[in-house]
Amino acid sequence: MSEGQIIPTVVFDLDGTLVDTAPDLIGALNHVLNLEGRASLPLQDVRKVVGQGAAAMIERGMALTGGMPKSADPKKLYARFLDFYGSNLSRQSTPFDGVIACLDHFDTLGYRLAVCTNKPAALARQLLANLGLDRYFHAVLGGDSLGVRKPDPTHLIETIRQAGGHPAYAVMVGDSPPDVDAAKAALVPVVAVSFGYSLVSPVDLGAHRLIDHFDQLPDAVCDLLADDCTPN
Repeated sequence: MSEGQIIPTVVFDLDGTLVDTAPDLIGALNHVLNLEGRASLPLQDVRKVVGQGAAAMIERGMALTGGMPKSADPKKLYARFLDFYGSNLSRQSTPFDGVIACLDHFDTLGYRLAVCTNKPAALARQLLANLGLDRYFHAVLGGDSLGVRKPDPTHLIETIRQAGGHPAYAVMVGDSPPDVDAAKAALVPVVAVSFGYSLVSPVDLGAHRLIDHFDQLPDAVCDLLADDCTPN
């Protein structure tokens, strides 16, 4: 990165991109199902629905175990989910392979790093802190941080701004359509990971780059930003 150049920013989605949170999210889902007298579901049955949010997970879980009861209150089910999940954020959740080395790399380069997630902001920040990742990020915006959320580009643009960056020199990294759609609407290049939770095939997301491992991300970001990627 040459002297006088705008500081580049890399913005990450959280669930399914930086951290494999599916085990703990499904643990919360099974807690809700068990309270309703339903059997627990295995990880593989609902893993791909994780990226759709808690409400979609609960709906899918109910559908797979007999359907949503007419007497059920979706708001109460959602509240039970969040209450349990908030107390069990990081029992089994772990950063994806290569994440820490990748963040260290960008940190050494002097990049601004941020998280833009539709997860509630308090839960996102707590999860990052629990996993020792919070020190890397200059901004963390959740789905409740603004009046809009991904795929609205304002969510991404404001995350970049709060991180001290500029959309003209930023890259989004995500795993699902809201990430890609927000980035494209913000005119920000986007890298998709192939190992996330998207219901859409990774190759069909329409990202500018697709990676299978975080050790591929530095080259993808440097290419998209046309940066020389040398430490300050």
